[in-house]
Amino acid sequence: MFAMSFVPALAADKVTFLTSWFAQAEHGGFYQAKATGLYDKAGLDVTIKMGGPQVNGTQLLLAGDADFIMGYDIQVMKGREQNLPLVTVASSFQFDLQGIMTHDDVPDLAALKGRPVLIAGSSRVTFWPWLKAKYGYSDDQIRPYTFNLQPFFADKTMAQQAYPSSEPYQAQEQKEKVKFFLLADGGYPPYGSTIVTTEKMVAEKPDVVARFVKASLEGWRDYLQNPAPANGLIKADNPKMTDGQIAFAIEKLRESKAVDGGDAAKLGIGIITAERYKQVYDFLVAGELLDPKTAWQKSFDDRFVKDLRIGVK
Repeated sequence: MFAMSFVPALAADKVTFLTSWFAQAEHGGFYQAKATGLYDKAGLDVTIKMGGPQVNGTQLLLAGDADFIMGYDIQVMKGREQNLPLVTVASSFQFDLQGIMTHDDVPDLAALKGRPVLIAGSSRVTFWPWLKAKYGYSDDQIRPYTFNLQPFFADKTMAQQAYPSSEPYQAQEQKEKVKFFLLADGGYPPYGSTIVTTEKMVAEKPDVVARFVKASLEGWRDYLQNPAPANGLIKADNPKMTDGQIAFAIEKLRESKAVDGGDAAKLGIGIITAERYKQVYDFLVAGELLDPKTAWQKSFDDRFVKDLRIGVK
C-alpha cells in the first residue's frame, strides 16, 4: 500500500478541438462534454478553441495546432483531391444546417430564380452549384454576403444564405417576417459540423480518437436534454451570445432533429455512412467541382461511430 502511494495517476491525453465559428448552441455537444466532465471521464484533457471568419481550420489541423476540427464533407473531399490526409470520423448533425432565408412572400426556392441572393465567397463552391443545378439559378444572381443583414432587410426582392438558428432569429428581433428553406429538404447531401482529424491521428492514436468521439456524442445527447452546463461555457467564450439566441437555436435543433434524426434515430448520434459520402462525391463530380479520380472512400472512417448507438432507445 505504501509503495502504491508513489505511483502517479495516468495523465489525461491532451486534445485540442477547433470549432468552425464563434461559440454558439450549434457547438453545444462539445461544450457539454467539457462542462459536465465527460471528457475527463474519458481520460481526456480537452481544450476547445473557437474558429472564425479568418481561421483556416484545415491548415491548423495539418500543422498540428489542433487534433480535431469541426469540418465539412466538401472541404474534406476537396482536401483528398489534393492528397491532404483528412479524415471525417463522426458528424454532429445528420444534415447540413445551411439554408436560404427569404422574405415571406416567397413560396419556395424555385421562385428565387433570377432574384438577387446574398452568399459568402466560400458558398460559390459548396451549395451554390447545387442550387444552380437543381433550380436553374445563375451566377449573376450572386451578391456578396458580409454577415450583415441590412441589405436583405432593405431589399424585399433579395434572399440570403442562412442557418435556421441564426439569421431568422435576427430577423425576428427586427420584427421582419421571413421564411427559411433548408437545403437538405431538397436533397443537398452533406452532413453538418463533422469531426475531422488526420490519417496520422487515426493510425497512431485510435484510442484517443475513439474516446473523443464517444464523449463528444454523449455530450450532444445530454445537451439536448439539459443545455445549461454547456451554455455557461459558450457565453464565457463568446460574451456576445445572448440567452435568447441560444434558446432559439436549441429549439431549432430539437425541431429539426439535426442531431438525433435521420440515420441517427436507428444507428446512433454521430453516425456517418458510405452511402451518404458517395452521394456527396457524386454531387461534386456532377458539378465538376471534384476530380472523379479522388479517393472519396478515404475521406471518412466510420469505425469510431458505427457500433456506439448513442441515443438509440
